[in-house]
This record gives sequence, structure tokens and C-alpha cells, in this order.
Amino acid sequence: MTSLETFLATKPLYYDVIDYERMPNAYASIRSYFSKLPKIIHLVGTNGKGTTGRFLATLLRAQGLHVGHYTSPHILKFNERIWMDGRDVEEDVLEKAHETLLTWLSPAMAEALSYFEYTTLLAMVIFSTNCEYVILEAGLGGEYDATNVFPKILSIITPIGLDHQAFLGETIEAIAHTKINSVCNDMVVAKQYANEVNAIAQKRSEACKYPVFYVEKIWDETGFTPVEKLVSSPLPFFLKENFKTAYCALKVLGYDITQDVWVEDILQGRCQKVLPNVTLDVGHNAMAAQALAQTFDGKKVHLVYNSYKDKDFKAILIILKPIIETLLVIEIQSPRAAFGEDIYAAALALGIEAQPFNGIETDKEYLVFGSFSVVEAFLKGVK
Repeated sequence: MTSLETFLATKPLYYDVIDYERMPNAYASIRSYFSKLPKIIHLVGTNGKGTTGRFLATLLRAQGLHVGHYTSPHILKFNERIWMDGRDVEEDVLEKAHETLLTWLSPAMAEALSYFEYTTLLAMVIFSTNCEYVILEAGLGGEYDATNVFPKILSIITPIGLDHQAFLGETIEAIAHTKINSVCNDMVVAKQYANEVNAIAQKRSEACKYPVFYVEKIWDETGFTPVEKLVSSPLPFFLKENFKTAYCALKVLGYDITQDVWVEDILQGRCQKVLPNVTLDVGHNAMAAQALAQTFDGKKVHLVYNSYKDKDFKAILIILKPIIETLLVIEIQSPRAAFGEDIYAAALALGIEAQPFNGIETDKEYLVFGSFSVVEAFLKGVK
């Protein structure tokens, strides 16, 4: 039988057109094989899904529960996408689940499924026999995302902003509708930076007749303990907001924190300090850039950067300009990579000094930012 790695290598990671019927049809064809599904928590939003999900998974795990967390994409190894009871899934478990899933799906369906669709089903094959709770992070959008085919007990809406406009819409309102239309169950809404989002969430809640819980309102009205007293490691402000969201979701699920939560390096590449002078962040849009600009306010960093063609990298560089000492353009291996000359032209137009990335020096501060591909390229180069 073809190994999982070989099988996935035949599937493109990106599509210009998405078939919205394929995943529901695939799941319907194998639903009977899942004798019992875990309690599923669905995460949709533009930013913060990964850390919010991992915070919640860690908090639930601290209750003595068996917990799975599905996130994407990965940085170095596919196993990063499927976390279970405190660790990434092991190779033999992946291969066994792959073998099982291929016996469930028809050959035509297995071949037709996209990379993300297949791996979403693969994760659920693993989780369904091992977990009490599973946190599923949407890949793109919400309503038509592959993760939305499973029944859910709770949805979490992380901050929504502009990203993937070609698929989701050109306005925050359109994007919020696409994401929040995935919800027809209890909903927790994180602190939002666009007023339209809460209004859309409220309308969806009323239409589905399920409650909506706003993190800011809950935190203010209940007088929750400050985040600094709940965790045993300092957090940047935006990760504090993600922790608040996870904690409110934990309370909605009927649990509470029973011990200090260790959160350092809780998810690789999220404002992660990998060396005393190097911070990694897989963010890639304006909202993420604004969060980092605030985190590094008053400092200057050498920005190790690249971008995908579909991102507004000039707008991102405008946001980051106050903290940039030098822009260091790192090469990334992706068909979506922006043209190097376009990055340099944007930097020149903004008066930012730019040059190729050739390594780090111990006496300089670096921020590695721009996408999962940027962080992957940097880590492979450092190693």
C-alpha cells in the first residue's frame, strides 16, 4: 500500500476553484464507520485559531480528558497537524489510520479528495477512537470548509479580518458571513476588531436559536482573574486575548482551570522565541502585522520576510515599518511565492532598506514573519 507521504504528494495543496460538494459526499459515504464521534469544538476566524485551539486543548487535557487538536498547515512535519493528549501523532498511528481510511473510501473518492479534505478525515479516524474532545481548526472560511461536515457542540469565532478575499469575499462583512454561517450550535466569540462581526454573530445565534457568548462581555461582567495569574509564562497581548477566548470556552463547556497552565512554546511559530534574539511568527496578513507592531513597539528588528503573491505585502510593510531596521528577504519554496523584485520594489517605495537574508548575527534582534513557508525556510536554514 502507498505510504501516506507518497499518497499526499500526489495532491496539490492549493486550488483555484474549490468543489464544495466533494467533502460532504465523502463524509456521507463513510459516516457509518464512525461508531462514536468525540465532542467536537470548531474554530473559525482569520487569526488566532491555532493558539486558541491549543490553549483550549491544553486546558481540557488538564481536566484528565483525552483531547485531540487538528490544526494546519504544518511547519516542518505533517505530524504537527494532529496533536493528541499532549504530543504530535506518531508515524505508525498515521500510517495505520491511512490504511484504514483507504479501505473505507472508494478509490475514486480517495483520489478526488484534496490534501486538506483527506487529512481532515484522516485526523478524525485517529481521534474517533482515542478522544473525548476534539478541536477542529477550519482551513479556509467556515461554511464550506472540510472541517464543517462533522456535528459540533461548540464553535469559537476568533478575530475576523481581511484575508483570502478571492475565496471569502472582499469585505469583512462578507468574510464574517462565510465563516459564521458554519455555526448552528453554541458559539463563543473572541474580541473582535470590526463591529460587523458581533452583529453577524448575534443574528446567526438568533436564527439558530443557540446562545452566543462574547468573551469581552463575559470577562468584564464576571471579573475573571487576570491572565497573568492563570498562566505560568508571560504572553504577548494578542496571545493573552487568545487565552481569554480559550478560557471562556472552557467555562462554557462546564470546566475551570485546576492548576497553572504552562504555555511557553505551546504552538510552534506563534510569536515564539527560538533564540535569545530571534522571534518566529507564522502570521501573514495585516491583522497579524498590527499585533506584532504593537508587541515590538519602541524596538527595532531585522525583519526576515517573504510573502505569497495573493497577500498585500506593501500594506503589511507599511504597518511594520516603524519597527523595521532592515528588511531581509528570505527565499521560500512555494508556487504561491511573491516575485522577489516586487518585495524589493515595495520596500524601496517605503524607504525601507532591503537585502537578501544570509544568516543571523548574535548582536542583532530578528523577527521572522510572513507565512508558514517563511518560518519553515528559516528553521531549515538555521538547522
